[in-house]
Amino acid sequence: MNFDLSDTQLMIQQTAKKFAESELFPVASTVEDKAQRPLFLANLKKLAELGFMGLNIDSQYGGTEAGTIAFSLAMTEIAKGCASTAVTMSVNNMVAEVIQSIGSEEQKQRYLSKICSGEFSAGAFCLTEAGAGSDPAAMSTKAVKYGDHWIINGTKLYITSAAYAGVFVVWAVTDSSAPKGKGITCFLVDADNPGVSISKEEQKMGQLASATNEVVFTDCKVPATAMLGALNQGFKIAVSELAGGRIGIGSLALGLGEKAIELAIDHVKERQQFGQSIADFQGVQWMLAEAKTDMEAARLLLLKAAFEKEQGRPFGPQASMAKWFATEKANQACYTAQQLFGGQGYLKDSPIERLVRDVRVTSIYEGTSEIQKVIISRDVLNE
Repeated sequence: MNFDLSDTQLMIQQTAKKFAESELFPVASTVEDKAQRPLFLANLKKLAELGFMGLNIDSQYGGTEAGTIAFSLAMTEIAKGCASTAVTMSVNNMVAEVIQSIGSEEQKQRYLSKICSGEFSAGAFCLTEAGAGSDPAAMSTKAVKYGDHWIINGTKLYITSAAYAGVFVVWAVTDSSAPKGKGITCFLVDADNPGVSISKEEQKMGQLASATNEVVFTDCKVPATAMLGALNQGFKIAVSELAGGRIGIGSLALGLGEKAIELAIDHVKERQQFGQSIADFQGVQWMLAEAKTDMEAARLLLLKAAFEKEQGRPFGPQASMAKWFATEKANQACYTAQQLFGGQGYLKDSPIERLVRDVRVTSIYEGTSEIQKVIISRDVLNE
């Protein structure tokens, strides 16, 4: 078993680390202000120019062809700089991968280069609805075929990057008479389609620079060629892509947890109490040891899931294990770091305060921790 990274993987990891430290971390708090959206989008464009918006996409479509392990490594480093940028990068890569995986050649040619190059600031997934969150098969958005086109009607919630996405991957019920989850189809919808409207941004606790919106489809007309994959097979697509997305979000959480620990280490070495550095106290040392071990275990779980995916083998349960463990332990690591900072860690001008806000949602989106345990337990019982 070889734990060494390839030259390409190391290069991507180091490039991401350098970009995060020099370009993202210094402005991570600044871009939380909506007035700074142009700066946020400019950094997304720079990421695209580095090849990070299509890490697992074939070069003929403008991708990097670096693989899933490289994607995980890059996500972790980018998240250390800015979680809002990292989540945009994760979803963007998911959109590109689903188009490459099941899209027609026409769809690949039309969309992938725009996604990978940054011509589109982002791509977005329209899956979640008010009554279909952890249970996406319960969606009510419908698509009805009329001749050579489809008409989509419905509302999607909590859509990452909706405000500046160039294309939406949209799930809709196309056969209401089919058993639950069996009559859902996937479509590609351009953001400038007159049948698409974006509601105001949600006011969130964290990851403030990343737009999260409601997306409404009203008599949204798309050509038959907009159908992504086979008719009524959309639920399978959703399940597959969510598994891949969990590697991305787990890696994002890992980056936040690691950054929190790094900041805490620097702080406890400098902070003096009772005539000595607080790093000299055993209680502090144990807190750091536990957090560091948790993050290393999370890293190994994520790399195992990424490796299985890269090899073309089933990876869903591994991705769920990695996502659940990494996000829960990253939350804990950020709170540990905040505790070590004391009152300073509760102030708005402390980067720890932002990390604590940003990490919380990682155990919720791309499938809650509870849903991950459902998936894992099903696999265990069916072995």
